[in-house]
Amino acid sequence: MSEPAVAEKLAAAIHAATRAGIPPAMRAMAQRLVLDIAGLCIAARQSDYVAATIAGTSEPGVCTVIGHAGRMDVASAALINGTASHGEDFDDTYEGGPVHSGVVIVPAVLAAAERHGLSGEDVLDGIAIGCEVMCRLCAVKPKALHHAGFHPTAIFGVIGATAAVAAALKLTPAQTASAFGISGSMAGGIIEYLAEGTWTKRMHPGWAAQSGYRAARLAEAGFAGPRTVFEGEHGLFNGFARAKTGECNWPGLLNDFGTRWASVDIAFKAYACGTMTHPYIDCARALAATMKSSGSALEAIKEIECETSDGYVHRLWEPLANKQRPPNAYAAKFSVPYAIAVAMIFDDAGLSQYTEAMVADPRVQALATKIHYIVDPQNPYPARYTGHLRITLRDGKIIEGRQPHLRGGVAEPLSDDDITQKFFANCVHGGMTRIEANAAKKMLDEIFSASQIDLATLRFT
Repeated sequence: MSEPAVAEKLAAAIHAATRAGIPPAMRAMAQRLVLDIAGLCIAARQSDYVAATIAGTSEPGVCTVIGHAGRMDVASAALINGTASHGEDFDDTYEGGPVHSGVVIVPAVLAAAERHGLSGEDVLDGIAIGCEVMCRLCAVKPKALHHAGFHPTAIFGVIGATAAVAAALKLTPAQTASAFGISGSMAGGIIEYLAEGTWTKRMHPGWAAQSGYRAARLAEAGFAGPRTVFEGEHGLFNGFARAKTGECNWPGLLNDFGTRWASVDIAFKAYACGTMTHPYIDCARALAATMKSSGSALEAIKEIECETSDGYVHRLWEPLANKQRPPNAYAAKFSVPYAIAVAMIFDDAGLSQYTEAMVADPRVQALATKIHYIVDPQNPYPARYTGHLRITLRDGKIIEGRQPHLRGGVAEPLSDDDITQKFFANCVHGGMTRIEANAAKKMLDEIFSASQIDLATLRFT
């Protein structure tokens, strides 16, 4: 091939971007991601799925599993931290995807940093580059991975983690391009978890994190991967998105890399559930307050109709009977009817609303069964996430509301104080004292200035 492959162009762009330096806005974004993800790991530390992940994967080493005692090897730490931080679906998202980049990239880079004695600046390079690659991959063929039955965070996450570790370890452009070729054969992650609310989605970021580390290290050692991993006849996008190279938006991945940072707009969640449900939750809370102020009880609701995008009907709305009465708390996180119901009844959709007891609550079930949808062909998803409720009361009165954007996203970002308070709340949920949480936050606030990364304050004794 005389023309450089996409992987080679991307590797060269990554090398140039790290040499130019990470801009302040991306440094601030990376700082927020580290804090948010550490808090999420602590919140999930006592969960059954984290216990199972530790029991099934852990090997001794020098790396921290956040919220747990001892040290583990780099792959175990990346896998467990990635699984824990994504497990409650309370993590970051990118609106142009959707894809969850921080829960892949931060665990991968922190594990690599402790294993290889990296500095805070190395960690910053890795987080910024990895998140940018993951977010930009979403522009190549939007919505195609989900429609093919794959989880974009899992597929793009392996590529992003590879980029992150390669940047942190200062691999050459040739090594980085080869690492991409290797990581393409490590990609995977189907969305069949939706059928029964089982746990596999939770592990996708962790699996991607440890796979990206392996790919980068293999390439560093001289292992060769295909340069045409992205655009080839048997490449990533043809395999996972059913997209030929001529159908792919390669400029969306490559153009202005390192000068325009898409990932600076990563969104942080206000609710512990699937991102596209959030605008519906905001609508539901507002309309419930309106009904309460006018003296109307929720029992007066006859039906609720919601406009939605066809892009996520198969994940969040169908099969409708199953979404109206989800089989367990994890399945409920991917149900718009359930999210609307708990939001209207309890004025929240946090960790406390996603429990087995809440799923079985007859009030929630009764309201959720009244909720259905129609597809709006003009819905702007995935560029923007919107919400809409049209409530019909038994007396015929109509109450309607819209949320034109994701709260926590570009149009209405959470503040640094919001994210800090979320961190402390997650620490308390996980059993950390305020003194311990303050010490952890101090260390995390200074992480990019460290000469060598040591996450001791995030380990429980």
